[in-house]
Amino acid sequence: MDELRTREVENLISVLAKSDNPDDLYRLFEDLFTIREIKEISQRLEVARMLSAGKPYTTIEKVTGASATTIARVSKCLSYGSGGYAQALELLAAIEGASEK
Repeated sequence: MDELRTREVENLISVLAKSDNPDDLYRLFEDLFTIREIKEISQRLEVARMLSAGKPYTTIEKVTGASATTIARVSKCLSYGSGGYAQALELLAAIEGASEK
């Protein structure tokens, strides 16, 4: 984790944390990442959501288009990672719950 905690990464995280306008984030993501990278990162979050819901790999592959390797990597992170996916999934659940009200 110390390798990751650089001034540059801290700056990026600060910008993302402070931005509350989705359109601004779309523009930033478009400038920072390729369309493919954005889709791959988004796909991993969806894979994590489906794994957490108990969906089988074959269903996840079919629905998301993710490879078995990607699904296994996300599964490993869910089980043994730093908890980032779990926190993101909690945020998604809260957002989805708030939008249903």
